[in-house]
Amino acid sequence: MRTMNLAQIRDRLLLQEDLNFLLTNRVPRIALTRFMGWFSKIRNPWVCRASIAVWRLFTELDLAEAKQQHFASLHDCFTRELKPGARTVDMAPEVLASPCDAIVGACGRVERGMVLQAKGSPYRIADLFGQAARAVPFEGGTYVTLRLTSSMYHRFHAPHDARIEHVSYLSGDTWNVNPIALARVQRLFCRNERAVIRMRLADGTPLALVPVAAILVASVRLHWLDVLLHLRWNGPHEMPCDHAVAKGQELGWFEHGSTIIVFAPPGLALAPVIETGRRICMGQALMTMPAPR
Repeated sequence: MRTMNLAQIRDRLLLQEDLNFLLTNRVPRIALTRFMGWFSKIRNPWVCRASIAVWRLFTELDLAEAKQQHFASLHDCFTRELKPGARTVDMAPEVLASPCDAIVGACGRVERGMVLQAKGSPYRIADLFGQAARAVPFEGGTYVTLRLTSSMYHRFHAPHDARIEHVSYLSGDTWNVNPIALARVQRLFCRNERAVIRMRLADGTPLALVPVAAILVASVRLHWLDVLLHLRWNGPHEMPCDHAVAKGQELGWFEHGSTIIVFAPPGLALAPVIETGRRICMGQALMTMPAPR
């Protein structure tokens, strides 16, 4: 009888859908998320090294691209910076770059105000945004769901030169956002804690980035507001902005791993390589804009 190694045992357990869903969702999600927020910030070298070692047992954690190799806490490892030059941003003016490293989830066209979180599981973007009027500019447009696994680079960046106009914070649950949960929990993204970041390109084209929190995450740092949005955030929940950002500029980070959904209006198309299941890097072409007349 062939003996399985630890990685094979791990993968077999994670592929058991019922067990995976039970262990990552049928638990006190918010309490565990708050605990992880506290635990990850313990600044003790022994705790940090042991935590990273356990983390490696369950993920494909690769720190070769990290700017630093020694961390004071698990949080520092989660939110690590990359070495200079580790990512190349596509600076072509017609390209909307991916804001993060990710696995592409559902993507396509916004139709009658609806998009997919998984095959056969639609949701209304008005529910995601919190207000129907905010969804109107994206009717008939394009969307991409970008899933960040826990081992990925957790910082996200501006997809294009733009001006950030508004941030809405919507409190909520912390369901897992892996494919198993997305197939089982209806309207999951609309239930979870999230921020809606609305921005506009120089020619007036509106864009929206929606970072969605998940179990063990539920904290999003936004640099231009100098705030950390989290489960105990008391407001304000509507934050008008007037902040210019350059393409590729760091906007903030997640404190574990989660999802960013990118919305663009009609006229933009998915880049040829973007398809469900494709692994992409920050800065890679995500969408393309029509050539100016």
